[in-house]
Amino acid sequence: MGWFADCFEDLPDPRTGNAQRHDLLEMLTIALAASVCGGETCVDFADFAEMKEGPLRQFLRLDNGLPSHDTFSRIFRLLDPRAFSACFTRFAEGLAAAAKAEGVVAIDGKTLRRSFDRAAGASPLHMVNAFASETRLVLGQVSVADKSNEIVALRALLDLLDLSGTTVTADAMHCHKETAAAILSKGGDYVLALKGNQSGIVADVELMLADPVLRPDDQAETTDAEHGRIETRRAAVYATPWLGQAHAFPGLSAIAVIDATRETDGRATTVRRLYCLSKPMSAARTLAVVRAHWSVENQLHWVLDVVLDEDAARNRKDNGPENLGVLRRLALNLLRLNPLPRSIRRKIKLAGWNDEFLIAVLAQVR
Repeated sequence: MGWFADCFEDLPDPRTGNAQRHDLLEMLTIALAASVCGGETCVDFADFAEMKEGPLRQFLRLDNGLPSHDTFSRIFRLLDPRAFSACFTRFAEGLAAAAKAEGVVAIDGKTLRRSFDRAAGASPLHMVNAFASETRLVLGQVSVADKSNEIVALRALLDLLDLSGTTVTADAMHCHKETAAAILSKGGDYVLALKGNQSGIVADVELMLADPVLRPDDQAETTDAEHGRIETRRAAVYATPWLGQAHAFPGLSAIAVIDATRETDGRATTVRRLYCLSKPMSAARTLAVVRAHWSVENQLHWVLDVVLDEDAARNRKDNGPENLGVLRRLALNLLRLNPLPRSIRRKIKLAGWNDEFLIAVLAQVR
């Protein structure tokens, strides 16, 4: 577990005195192992430690015995979530490097719906995730602070990431000069959805597209037929370095226009979407990048809610919801990285049933 220890050794221990009876890294390792096996709560972590004490002692000392569920609950309530997220990002980037992660990094928000505390008047926790769509690994996450918003959280998340060689995608909420500059400063390129919050750029793009002699620099088309519908996407890319200069928008060098036509039961509807690009790319690549962005919904958010039951998680106290959210993403990354050709659900069951498989999954953090 050397790699895991290296990534988390700087995590501040919020406990003092006799409360530090159990080693912090050993507790995190037990909680991570339990999460890999489907554990969801601090009670689950304590029960897992009791049932799996033998296998755990193969790589943990456990000098003072096994932590109780109250001990697990206390540590996750008190841990600094920003520091924990920073350690997670270092760990995730190590996994991504081992998996040669590159390509599209989709950034999107997700709400933990059952984390609200009606008695305390606290809203549900909202997390912003960075997801490598090609390797399906979570690279980092940051929560939206009280009286703040997702835009601020996304920029805090960008500060934690190394984006060299990647293309960052985000929805129109994040199409801002400061966000574009932050992505470029971290070594990445961007494809940002463009809507009314950049009304000046939109107006200029509409004027440009109204020019009857205008021709795109590249065009491409794809067609998908599934679930009783046919969807055709047509992309056109226009090199527009003048647009970035005119609006002082960092790096903006091209605009992509995607017209998506969906046919269902003989009826067709067409939606036009605009995107800001930090570098011109082929229309086919633009279609692939935009499509990759939405993988965050069915390959991350759906798995967290349906397989790991995140939407039903009821931990509400202090920093517990955010820290347990980080733990779930740690476990999901390890399960994803394991090469066994099984679904995440089946890997979770195998880890719980087979100690050798569990240790093989955890051994990826060496």
